[in-house]
This record gives sequence, structure tokens and C-alpha cells, in this order.
Amino acid sequence: MKKYKGELLMLITAVMWGSGFVGMAVGLEHWSVMQLMALRFTLATILLALIFNKKLRLISKSVFWKGSILGAILFVAFTLQTLGLEYTTPSKNAFLTAINVIIVPIIAYIIYKRRFDRFEIMAAIIAIVGIGFLSLQDSFTMNLGDMLSILCAIAFAFDIFYTNVFVKKEDALALTIVQFFAASILSWIGVLALGEVPTSASTEGVLTILYLAVFCTLVAYACQNIGMQYADPTKSALILSTESIFGTLFSVLLLSEVLTGRMIFGCFLIFIAIIIAEVKPSFKKSIINA
Repeated sequence: MKKYKGELLMLITAVMWGSGFVGMAVGLEHWSVMQLMALRFTLATILLALIFNKKLRLISKSVFWKGSILGAILFVAFTLQTLGLEYTTPSKNAFLTAINVIIVPIIAYIIYKRRFDRFEIMAAIIAIVGIGFLSLQDSFTMNLGDMLSILCAIAFAFDIFYTNVFVKKEDALALTIVQFFAASILSWIGVLALGEVPTSASTEGVLTILYLAVFCTLVAYACQNIGMQYADPTKSALILSTESIFGTLFSVLLLSEVLTGRMIFGCFLIFIAIIIAEVKPSFKKSIINA
């Protein structure tokens, strides 16, 4: 049951992240990249610390440095992703970011010499193809936004991998509080360095920050970090890849984008990939008994 609890929390995270594509697109109409990140992470840090104030006493030296590492990775990942959206289309950004599903097992192999499971490889490849059908609309030409999105995918893969490692020994929410705090500090350093201290705000801009902070940051990352106490890192990456599906659905509902047959086929392939990862033990058992 703990395993399924973790995977359910991963799915909630994917839904929140999917809606975040719309939120970031709207937010960039009112804020710069660094302003958006600084306000988002600062508010999320304050809310999380207030709601789970008892967790503050669990912030030991170990939690602090591990959370700071995660915060730095998170800052880099979101900076690359948000900057990428300024130079490429949201669909290409979503596709290229989602290749973290095949980077996670590579990281596990490089660092821990964990062997690749053929079902993991099969599921990851199918997921990537599915995300391509779902999200890719333009040619495969490589521009600055595409390169930033690929670097973003690598950063998110490290975030997923090391979060899974750290939550095995540390309190998940204490880690998340430090992670958001570190990302906030780095974002404000960016704001000051670029001379972008906000002096005014529109109502829509404020509401966007509230949504991104509460749902796409606080709720999403709390669910992710708690869920990773139970879920396998490769499965986590596969489930989180469904953010592309939810991103498309929210875009259709809120931005009036047209849902094509190719997008539906992409959704189908992604869910097939997740099913393959989920029933992997059954496949192995059937092969052994054959």
C-alpha cells in the first residue's frame, strides 16, 4: 500500500506540474524569469514553514546541506525551463524536458552501477515516443530554447534521483522547506544581479504567483518528496512524465488549444509505458514460469 501511496502522490505532482505550463506562460506576461521564480519560491517557503512548522526542528546540518543541494538543482532546472520557454515553443519545451525519464536510470547506472532493466528501457523509450507525439509540433531543428530545455531535463533528472536518495534518510517535508528556501535565495540573488526588483504588480500577475506557489510548487513538491520515500526513482520519472498529458489538457481547457489525434495517440503511448513499468514483476514471473 505504501508503494501505491507514493505513486498516487507522484500522479498528483504530475497534475500540478502540468497546470504549471499554463501558469508560467501567463506569468511571463507579467514578470521576468527571476521575478517569477523568486516570488513563487519565497511564498511557497513561507506557507510550507507555517503549515508544517513542527518540521522546522528536524532541520539538522544533514537536512540543511542536502536540502540546499536540492534547492540549487531546482533553481537551475526551473531557470533553464523558464528561459527555454522564451526561445522555443511550449510543446517542444515539454517534450525535451520530459526526456528526464531516460536520464534517471542512466544517472543510477553511472553513480551506483545499477544495471538497466529491459522493461525500464522499453517503458522509457515508449514514453519518449509518446511525449513526442503529444507535444512535438515543429521540426527537430535545434535552437537556444531547445538546448536550454535539454539541459533542464538533465537538471530535473538529478532532482528526481537525489530527492529519492535523500528522503530515504531525512524527513521529506524538512528537506522540502530547505529546498524551497535555497531556491528562493538563489532567485533573489538573480533578481538583484539583474536589477529586476519588482515595484508594481497587476492583479492577474499576483494571482498567477499565488497559484504557482501554492499548487505547482508547495503541493506538487510536498507530494513528490513524500511520495519518493516509497516510489522507485525510474517509476517516479515515468509517472511524472504524464505532466505533458495534463499540460495539454489544461491548455485545451484554458487556452483553447486543439486536441489532435496525434496528441491522443501520444497520451496512449505514455500510459502504456507506465503500465509496462508497473507490471514489470508480473512479466518477469511469466517469463520464469514459461
